[in-house]
Amino acid sequence: MTTFVLVPGPHCGGWVWEGVTARLREAGAEVHPVTLTGLGDRRDLAGPGTDLETHIEELARLLDRIDAPQVVIAGHGAGIHPVLGVADRRPDRVGRIVHVDAGMPRDGESVLDLMPDPAARERLLDRAEDGWRVPPPTAAEWPARGSTAGVPDDELARLVRLAAPQPVRTLDQPLRLSGRADGVPTTGVLCTANGSSIAMVELVMSMGDPRYRKLTDPRVTFFELDTGHWPMLSTPDELAGVLLRAAAGEGRRVTVTPCERPVHPRPFLLDVPERPRERTGRIDLYPPDADEPRPAVVFVHGGPVPESAQPTPRDWPSFVGYGRYAASLGAVGVTLDHRLHGLGDYGRAAQDVAEAVELVRADPRVDGQRVALWFFSAGGLLSADWLAAPPPWLRCVAATYPVLAPLPGWGLADSRFRPAVAVRAAERPPIVLTRVGLENAQIAGTVEEFLRAAEDCDAEVEVIDVPLGHHGFETIDHTAQTRHAVERAMGSVLRHLRQ
Repeated sequence: MTTFVLVPGPHCGGWVWEGVTARLREAGAEVHPVTLTGLGDRRDLAGPGTDLETHIEELARLLDRIDAPQVVIAGHGAGIHPVLGVADRRPDRVGRIVHVDAGMPRDGESVLDLMPDPAARERLLDRAEDGWRVPPPTAAEWPARGSTAGVPDDELARLVRLAAPQPVRTLDQPLRLSGRADGVPTTGVLCTANGSSIAMVELVMSMGDPRYRKLTDPRVTFFELDTGHWPMLSTPDELAGVLLRAAAGEGRRVTVTPCERPVHPRPFLLDVPERPRERTGRIDLYPPDADEPRPAVVFVHGGPVPESAQPTPRDWPSFVGYGRYAASLGAVGVTLDHRLHGLGDYGRAAQDVAEAVELVRADPRVDGQRVALWFFSAGGLLSADWLAAPPPWLRCVAATYPVLAPLPGWGLADSRFRPAVAVRAAERPPIVLTRVGLENAQIAGTVEEFLRAAEDCDAEVEVIDVPLGHHGFETIDHTAQTRHAVERAMGSVLRHLRQ
């Protein structure tokens, strides 16, 4: 008989697991849905001193009382913090850790540290009642904490009604891990409607970030659920089945390893002539052979890219290729390294791009009144500022396999980085958008959202489709179709610059 300990996320008590608990018990499992101090029917037990350590110690006492030699312990969302904390204290009692649509906090990281939007963190702290407890979200605010897709109306109303204030110290106290639980088998339950998927995990891992190397351990498995952030409310039967399968060691294993050669160092799909490049700070310029100032194309990479990544994006063959290609056609090609190292870095990356553009426009070889910005992948969110308030010298915005709205689980819903909203500005430059047919479904959804908004406001958008193209096709798909797509996109951008 398997024993489960189910830990809810912020504002919720053990009641949130009722449907899952019933189904696990029907299958013969022993189940302990947890209500931590300050939550559910224990809300009156909390005080200013209730912190993450309080919750970890409670879970440790629970594990000490359970007769089973080992338990499967699951944490939903930010509930994974106390779960990892207790696994570090009692590794011999934990047979498997299950991340239910939850992140991978590391030693020293608090729940608030993993909130990408600094403004959202400040708003949350500003709302703290008596300075130590954060009121639960309103009905309108819950979707910003995680997609509510699939949750029945009555369950959503129950969530709003039963949610309790969350002690602030459980959110801002850093998680302390010694590494004693590093060998405990782990399962990730990824909720696709909240922006998580195995494909997204493999995409991030292909960047070579050593933090994710442990995900290739054969004891690490994954499941996907086609629902939002609340599978215990939207799909309790399916979640219970996944938990039982996870306890049995089942699940899919990722196929991309960070130690392998990542895809981005592969050759560019076009054979372009070598060009001299000039490096200044974070910027590389590829000037054409010209005696007069020429228009410029600034290529903005995606990410997040690990801060330790070598080579950096401007040295990747794809961006070197784009810079050389632009120069060979008479424009100044510009590549740069911006500091999008994590989802919380969009503000810093946007500043890096803006500073780079000003330096480029000031270069005497550049016609500062004719500049195009070309965004790639998750760098697409950085186009929002330029679409919302385009300067007169911005003649074109291009985007290739872009992310054009924050994914639900990214915590950026209320940020300014929403191109699908910014495109509704009264004045905007023409847009050249290259989309791939073999795109991640969540990313493709953001492109469709953007195109609907663009159509509603009559924005000038040229869509270049690559039906058999993958995300990052410049180094993956060397086909006539992908080469034609790059040539057509570059031709369109340069045409707008020359008008």
